[in-house]
Amino acid sequence: MMNPGPAPKLVATDVDGTLINSSERVPQRLRDAISRLSDHGVTLALSTGRPPRWIHYVLDQLSVRPICVCANGAVLYDSSSDEIIKAHTLSPTVMTDTVMAARAALEPHGGVSIAAERAGTSAYDPADELFLVTPEYSHAWPSVEHGTVPEDVVLSEPATKLLLRSDYLDSKELHDIVRAAVPVDQVHVTFSMSGGLIELAAPGVTKALGVSTLANMLGIARDDVITFGDMPNDIEMLQWAGRGVAMGNARPEVKAVADHITSTNDDAGVADVLEWWF
Repeated sequence: MMNPGPAPKLVATDVDGTLINSSERVPQRLRDAISRLSDHGVTLALSTGRPPRWIHYVLDQLSVRPICVCANGAVLYDSSSDEIIKAHTLSPTVMTDTVMAARAALEPHGGVSIAAERAGTSAYDPADELFLVTPEYSHAWPSVEHGTVPEDVVLSEPATKLLLRSDYLDSKELHDIVRAAVPVDQVHVTFSMSGGLIELAAPGVTKALGVSTLANMLGIARDDVITFGDMPNDIEMLQWAGRGVAMGNARPEVKAVADHITSTNDDAGVADVLEWWF
């Protein structure tokens, strides 16, 4: 067991596979712990690959309206005021070059389809203006909240996230091929699910960037931050924080960088740790 030490001042948690269960619910025990930490003046942040428009269903289950690190750190979103505080974007030129390089590398593996997520100005902007996919894009989950447009339109404006989707490779295989094919000073490549989907952002844009930016805004030292996660897009955040906690169901590479690994999976693991203090 990790030495609990003093209570954290900022708790930043991943959402899918960490805060919520397979039914997309935050169980009562965890909601109670979050209420108690808020009563103690501790700040909660959600740190997720989701864009702001996909976070309110989760927020509606909580007693607080936190600032959210969205799109894997590309967007800092104040859910209490519906304000996009900061957005880091990929340029159309970089996205176009990246898609060309990825396609060349993936040609022997069945190719790839693309989508892009734009920041907008509000979580309630029309979804078909924020999430754009090509006609051949193969959705990793059922979706009606998107706009279908030609590829040149998808790539025509800055985006917080470029998505590459394969029907033939799992996410780790897709990640490794694309990571080797695109310049590290052009894009950051990661993934948060296993089903043949990778997520590309501007260089240096990770959840660690979003959480550290928030901590600096609040005047909270790195050592006073605890983070929770389970997938490779959480690695930098767990490494940056004073204490990084991996879920019992986390991928091996995530567990390898954690200060503590919960004995239980998903939301129960988060509650187990928060109850050390609250």
